[in-house]
Amino acid sequence: MPCLNISTNVSLDGVDTDPISSEATRAIAQIIGRPENLVMVLLRGSATITFGGNKEPAAFAEIVSMGGINSEVKKKLIETLGIILQKRLRIPRERFFLKVFDTTMGRNISKL
Repeated sequence: MPCLNISTNVSLDGVDTDPISSEATRAIAQIIGRPENLVMVLLRGSATITFGGNKEPAAFAEIVSMGGINSEVKKKLIETLGIILQKRLRIPRERFFLKVFDTTMGRNISKL
C-alpha cells in the first residue's frame, strides 16, 4: 500500500483538497502500478517550513511503498507530484522535496 504524506507551509483553509488527493492517488497508482484503492494520501497545511532561507510556498513529502520503486518510477513521481502541487497550491516545483522509501529495498531514495 503506497502512502504519500505531504506537508506544506501553504494554508489549506478554504482550499478544496479533494482534487489534490484524487489526482495524487491516481498518479501514484499508475506510476507505481498499484490499485487506487490501496493508495493513501495525507495532506497537512500551515506547517512551519523554511526552504532556501525563506518561508515562501514550499512542500516536503514522503512516499512509502512496498515494492514498485526504481529510479524511473522515482523520477516520474517527483515530476508528477510536483506538477500537481504547483497547479493546485501554487508551490513552485523547485520548492518541493520528495523522499521516496521502498520497504522491500530497505533504503531511501531522495531527490529535490
